[in-house]
Amino acid sequence: MAVFQFSRRFSSLSSNPLRVCVVGSGPAGFYTAEKMLKAHQRAQVDIIDRLPTPFGLVRSGVAPDHPETKIVVNQFSRVAQNDRCSFFGNVSLGSSISLSELRELYHVVVLSYGAESDRALVVPGEDLAGIHSAREFVWWYNGHPDCKDLALDLKSTDTAVILGQGNVALDVARILLRPTMELATTDIASHALSALEESSIRKVYLIGRRGPVQAACTAKELREVLGIKDLYIHIQEADLLKTPADEEELKNSRIQRRVYELLSKAANSGCSHPRSGQRELHFIFFRKPDRFLDSDDRSGHVTSVRLEKTMLKESDGSGKQIAVGTGQFEDLECGMVLKSIGYKSVPVDGLPFDHRKGVVPNIRGRVVTDTSGDPTQLEEGLYVAGWLKRGPTGIIATNLYCAEETVATISEDLELGVLASTSSLPKPGREGLLQLLDSRNVRVLPFSAWEKINAEEKRLGSLRSKPREKLTTWDELLKVATQ
Repeated sequence: MAVFQFSRRFSSLSSNPLRVCVVGSGPAGFYTAEKMLKAHQRAQVDIIDRLPTPFGLVRSGVAPDHPETKIVVNQFSRVAQNDRCSFFGNVSLGSSISLSELRELYHVVVLSYGAESDRALVVPGEDLAGIHSAREFVWWYNGHPDCKDLALDLKSTDTAVILGQGNVALDVARILLRPTMELATTDIASHALSALEESSIRKVYLIGRRGPVQAACTAKELREVLGIKDLYIHIQEADLLKTPADEEELKNSRIQRRVYELLSKAANSGCSHPRSGQRELHFIFFRKPDRFLDSDDRSGHVTSVRLEKTMLKESDGSGKQIAVGTGQFEDLECGMVLKSIGYKSVPVDGLPFDHRKGVVPNIRGRVVTDTSGDPTQLEEGLYVAGWLKRGPTGIIATNLYCAEETVATISEDLELGVLASTSSLPKPGREGLLQLLDSRNVRVLPFSAWEKINAEEKRLGSLRSKPREKLTTWDELLKVATQ
């Protein structure tokens, strides 16, 4: 096993630097580190991540056929290579080190580890085989080491149902329906490409509780899936009828207007029936899942989803319309279901957590212990950014503004003297972290280890005319990282 030499790069700093630890190396984590380094010349920032690889959802969430979105890793790499910044992979909050220990080691701890679990529907049959979360499917085709061996059966059915109509749902539909020869030149994981090449899926149904006016996707994503070669698109024209409340919603949102226009155009420009063998994409509006039905032939495996028809009514004066059930049901046969109903963050010991919202209670990034009292009780030196702070919404750039707000809050607390002063209370920071992890035999992987993985993936990719061939198991990643 290689022994990494962590050089003492901080001798030029003042004797008592501001020690900052960022947990999670996705966009929110890297933007937070970048803004902290810029705002505070005495800051020494360490980014830790449970994976051997940095960049979070840029690596494991962005679709392989969206390479332009991944260019941001160049900016993040420059942050990691800053003299006052270090990345430490293979360090898991909770098992490698506790939150209370990090808070002892650092003046400031920013949690930005995102959302690594899924919301549940809580309907009967949800645990049947053949039902997966969209997150698992996305991690599977993106080569995340936790999902390489996902028990995904693409051969036994020709029909997949995707619950949800947001951008992740559209990504998933596109990967299932796009010609594999077009995916072969992307950085899609090789195990996923092989499975998709042998896939029997020909029909994909995108199910939404509300109507086309309320579809949660963006025009760019929708345009892309509608533009797949030789794809039959089906949308019920009756679903496109607008109410006065719909007209009001469209008037207030340019994005929703554009999405509605694209759906209307797709409904009117296609053929009335698919050709034999043609792949199909069906947009099903005004339906919500009621239960999943078991197969007679394959006991324990999903065979259909029972959908309840919905109608829209205005919620409590917000102007938004919500879907309510009508008591009318229909069954849609399928052999695979992907739930794209939202990611969910997970708590760690010692962290206040709102289980209903799936976020850490906070005020502009400051972690709140108790909101009931006056004044509100704050957790000194503990902050959040990204999905853990605001919920799993937005695009990569949303995390930039989110991180800016959290760093502004930290700066404010430093100026007000809310945080322990670096002069009165020096902290061990990075040196203390490495000593503690070493005593626990945690194999810490610095950014140079990621650079070895990166080089090897690019080398393997060049052999297949791909930008990279991802290493998709923990063993492979650790072996290459420590060579």
